[in-house]
Amino acid sequence: MTAVLEMRNITKQFPGVKALNDVTFSVKKGEVHALCGENGAGKSTLMKVLSGLYPHGTYVGQILINGEEKRFGAIKDAEVAGISIIYQELALVKELTIGENLFLGKEPAVFGIINWERVFKESERWLKEVGLHDVNPEQPIGGLGIGKQQQIEIAKALSKNANILILDEPTAALTEQEVDILLDILREFKKRGVTCIYISHKLNEVFAVADTVTVLRDGQTVGTFPIAEMNEDKVISLMVGRELKERFPRIEANPGDVVLKVTDYTVMNPERQGKKVIDNLSFEVRKGEILGIAGLMGAGRTELVMSLFGSYAGQNFGTVEIEGKPVKLKNTQQAIKAGLALVSEDRKKYGLVLGMDIKSNVSMASLGAISSGGILRPNEEIAAGNQYLRSLRVKANSVETIVGTLSGGNQQKVVLGKWLMTNPKILILDEPTRGIDVGAKFEIYNIMNDLIRQGVSIIMVSSELPELLGMSHRIIVISEGKRTGEFQAEEATQEMIMTAATGGKGL
Repeated sequence: MTAVLEMRNITKQFPGVKALNDVTFSVKKGEVHALCGENGAGKSTLMKVLSGLYPHGTYVGQILINGEEKRFGAIKDAEVAGISIIYQELALVKELTIGENLFLGKEPAVFGIINWERVFKESERWLKEVGLHDVNPEQPIGGLGIGKQQQIEIAKALSKNANILILDEPTAALTEQEVDILLDILREFKKRGVTCIYISHKLNEVFAVADTVTVLRDGQTVGTFPIAEMNEDKVISLMVGRELKERFPRIEANPGDVVLKVTDYTVMNPERQGKKVIDNLSFEVRKGEILGIAGLMGAGRTELVMSLFGSYAGQNFGTVEIEGKPVKLKNTQQAIKAGLALVSEDRKKYGLVLGMDIKSNVSMASLGAISSGGILRPNEEIAAGNQYLRSLRVKANSVETIVGTLSGGNQQKVVLGKWLMTNPKILILDEPTRGIDVGAKFEIYNIMNDLIRQGVSIIMVSSELPELLGMSHRIIVISEGKRTGEFQAEEATQEMIMTAATGGKGL
């Protein structure tokens, strides 16, 4: 197969940083080509060059489509050349209909009057292209699930006559079933000759759908390989520049006394009267152990930990004891005072203020400890920020660095620093490695091990079964708000957990 796309000797520099250094990237027609690398390796920057977001003249090098050099001055130029990019955060207007979203900015019109019949008729055709045969294009897009919205984004790209489709972390918010649907769509596109560039930290997806993989590291091309000649360990070692002998470096637990005991705990859905999101659940966590919580999306995992932390709107009933004493945690302030901390699954929405610097984010939950009479002591805030910058190995120039400019893994470390500054007895991690690369994951796991050695108890919610099995000491499984299984991690398998997660007997 001939190369439909070539990027030759691409170099892109920002003030003080060379994001891409002489990168070469070639993609064959009709293949799914995976682009892998740690956060900060240059993947997104390379795709922004390709998609015209960084116009010609702001970088050095050449872009060739079917052998012809292209110089894109804007995103529209790249779209005209058949290139379309779909980002992790979908670019849809939730208040508009599906059809309006598909044709936004390119509505068919005569004398300024939009031909709505044509909009919705053609929308039906594009929806069928991505397997949405029974979706009405006249319905508002906001009422659909994330999986279908993702499919509509792909339909939108196809409607622009895209023959090179770039997907940047497309499955970050999808369920396992939705991921399977997306991968099936990409396999069908491959049969039709559509070329896909697939960026993902989830290597199981890469190996399920890709034909070829290119690895970037520190802004340079490490190499391009047929997927059949690779395995996950090889790709990881190329990404991080070293061999990770143990992807899940779990240390042996030496559990102490029960720190948290939850008995007959029920949580109500605040939006549906009488509906329980957690139903009569009981469990306990011991000092110095990692308790994993497994379950399918919608099982109630996040609602459980948010409720325990006093940040869920639904009423709760039952008993919560910390170090043998019953507690009523009505809000986050009470939860923090009782020794709980929660690293949310959505760090950008709930964990960080992206426009603020590292020191301000780290100190945010502990302002009382570095204030006098309501006045902040700046030197102590800087000292605290530097302490966690060093101990968590955050890659940043200083504590004055704006958090929004950091990679996903380093942002997650800042969130951890914020909660570690509160000196928690129980640290709750909800999807702690979502959207971060394997190298950063490994560092997060080592931080967890350090905390366990210090006697902190950890509750970890994760959708990644290998992560749960690799890092937890015990695992409880929730299905439809009820506990359906408990396992010692070294004795459990993915099949056992999935059986319990789907309502089967896991006890």
